[in-house]
Amino acid sequence: MLRNLTSVTLPGLALCLLFSCSSKKNAADSETASTGSEAASGGGNIKLITLDPGHFHSALVQKTMLKNVDATVHVYAPAGEDVQEHLKKIESYNTRAEDPTTWKEEIYTGEDFLQKMLADKPGNVVIIAGNNQKKTEYIKASVEAGLNVLADKPMAINSEDFDQLKKTFATAAEKKVLLYDIMTERYEITNMLQREFSMLTEVFGTLQKGTPADPAITKESVHHFFKYVSGAPIKRPAWFFDVTQQGAGIVDVTTHLVDLVQWAAYPEQVIDYNQDIQLNSARRWKTNVGLSQFKKITQLTAFPDFLKKDVTQDSLLGVYANGEINYQIKGAHAKVSVIWNFQAPEGTGDTHYSIMKGSKANLIIRQGKEQNYKPVLYIEPVKGSNTETFAGDLKNALAKVQAKYPGLEIEKIGSIWTVTVPEKYHNGHEAHFGQVAEKYLQFLAAGEMPAWEVPNMITKYYLTTKALEMASKQK
Repeated sequence: MLRNLTSVTLPGLALCLLFSCSSKKNAADSETASTGSEAASGGGNIKLITLDPGHFHSALVQKTMLKNVDATVHVYAPAGEDVQEHLKKIESYNTRAEDPTTWKEEIYTGEDFLQKMLADKPGNVVIIAGNNQKKTEYIKASVEAGLNVLADKPMAINSEDFDQLKKTFATAAEKKVLLYDIMTERYEITNMLQREFSMLTEVFGTLQKGTPADPAITKESVHHFFKYVSGAPIKRPAWFFDVTQQGAGIVDVTTHLVDLVQWAAYPEQVIDYNQDIQLNSARRWKTNVGLSQFKKITQLTAFPDFLKKDVTQDSLLGVYANGEINYQIKGAHAKVSVIWNFQAPEGTGDTHYSIMKGSKANLIIRQGKEQNYKPVLYIEPVKGSNTETFAGDLKNALAKVQAKYPGLEIEKIGSIWTVTVPEKYHNGHEAHFGQVAEKYLQFLAAGEMPAWEVPNMITKYYLTTKALEMASKQK
């Protein structure tokens, strides 16, 4: 049964979580809702719409209150656990003891939720983070309706999606709305500093070309199905384990890694996939999840029918969560890879490894046991460097970085320099969603994004989807 609900103020959401909740469209909504171009010109507050939230990233956008964003958020979704889990997370932000948020959710859960959202248009920015099988179509429909879109990655999980996404970017330009994906890793401090130091030619030199066996850039990301988010164990939907809905690992987390390669190695440069990218090889492999592990993550007692195609021995689910892409970007060899395990050992978590090889030094991010599983940036002079000359150049260049990041220091241990970062810059992965949102709001206020953002997003999704196509043909 559907229940009409004009407004739901969180907390006090318990009844809404027991029933399918729908919000009535009223005249005030349609009169005050502005299209993307109006929002971009700064007229009125930004009004958010959350569409079919199935991933916890949709809630993390609202973990803090956002400047110039209306506290009322309109949610359109099918009734079910996905939207309920989303609303529980928003409620937890509203009721926390320290710096609580004041979001008010207006919810519609009819089966026609997408059509209802497009008809109502009660806001001007659509947040999309959920089932990736539907995401490209949701993005297309929202943009065609003249709505700005802030979408979680990946925005495309196969070549057909990529073709559609490319057309949608063209539509966004025609409609004068901004389509952007959530690249949180740009806001992780060691990634930021690796980029910063790579732009100091007196320290880094120039990016090496590398070879397929010894790439100039390597990035590896290790993730876990079971983890804690906002202090609570994560509950993932069953479809998260279906690569036709979530996407294979090679088109999912690798979007972050490909983005970082472009962003760090060629800052603010347009990357054209027709001219600047050459895909050399790609592979994928499975992570096996036992039924007891699946129960722990999803709280379901059995594999649903749509996953049985991937189950062997009645109790082992094989997920193509892992992938590796070897390619050239503007002539430099790069390798990105993602690995998914079930759960990190006690006291550890997701990890990241990255190296950029310059003619004068290598910039290396490690996040292992030696680093207490926190990312640390190292600067390693190339073999044969004059130690004293390099030390002088590094210390002189450091002042430029310290001007942006006060408190930053470097320490020489053996032949390698360690970059010591004040704790205030380690604000955590969850905080990065708010930072992405703030950047996007700046773009909306300006009415445009930097010229390189859209072509580089297109290149990123071309590479990941083409890599999946290549990897899928291998036995």
